[in-house]
Amino acid sequence: MKLPVTTLTGAEHIPVLLDEVIAALSPRDGALYIDGTFGAGGYSQAILDAAQCRVIGIDRDPLAVANGRRMEAAMGGRFVMIEGRFGALDQLVREVPDGIVLDIGVSSMQLDQADRGFSFQVDGPLDMRMEGVSSSGPSAADVVNTASETDLANIIYHYGEERLSRRIARALVAARAEAPIEFTARLAEIVAKAVPKREPGRHPATRTFQALRIFVNDELGELARGLYAAERLLPPDGRLVVVTFHSLEDRVVKRFMLGEGEDDAPTSRHIPTIKRARPAPSFSPVFKGHRSASSTELAANPRARSAKLRAGIRTSAPVRMLSARELGLPELVEVAA
Repeated sequence: MKLPVTTLTGAEHIPVLLDEVIAALSPRDGALYIDGTFGAGGYSQAILDAAQCRVIGIDRDPLAVANGRRMEAAMGGRFVMIEGRFGALDQLVREVPDGIVLDIGVSSMQLDQADRGFSFQVDGPLDMRMEGVSSSGPSAADVVNTASETDLANIIYHYGEERLSRRIARALVAARAEAPIEFTARLAEIVAKAVPKREPGRHPATRTFQALRIFVNDELGELARGLYAAERLLPPDGRLVVVTFHSLEDRVVKRFMLGEGEDDAPTSRHIPTIKRARPAPSFSPVFKGHRSASSTELAANPRARSAKLRAGIRTSAPVRMLSARELGLPELVEVAA
């Protein structure tokens, strides 16, 4: 049973794949777990309910941190909230955890707030920064209004997997010449006019909004850094559980867990690709493949339709560093912190 969690805003949040996450993490008494993407606290609360253990929550969103402070005050020392990015979790946490859970991407709590600018469903300022206005980085409006047409096309293509990225970028540059693009509704309208054919059940601006959000928040770089940090921090038999929501994220997690990324390309087409010896995997799978939402969960929470869960158990193998290419990351992504 997925019970909704009430946030400080009064909104209800239903954690995705909650039963599957807890089963994969397998909380036990006396253990320590890290919820690297705290959000509304659904996973943290479920972990604390499943065993007499401790949980450390991490999040960069100020509202999520406020939610965490409330839980911290109520849990009598069993829960600690840390403000920061999960890509640096091995620097933020000084204890050795028994398990780590990561829920990648934007949360329902963020999507439902019009003033955050994550969604085209409601009009609001085109921001999309997970740290909010306190962030020192550019907003989505900054990117849309200042990036070159080529850079916009590359962002929309690589992060949104949008085949019509050049057409959309051209439309954005033309529109901003008339007036700055500052609100989500106008961005969605421009993209919709630039896309001639609509996919059933999908708004034509979906991929463009995804691309801008991922770029603004460096989500793929953060994911890669978080996976490496978990690899460094977890001891043998420690568990890593990751929930993703689109193919870009899932590909990275899959290749990291299996340690089976692409081989480097040959220097010449006349030279065959030679599979190089790979280091011993640092994770063994908890189960084969991935877990997806059940029909029952989808009926209650349609946002779970694209969610995939992968889980691994840390082996005694030494830390290894897969290249950005091996992880399947776009060339635009920088993995180094």
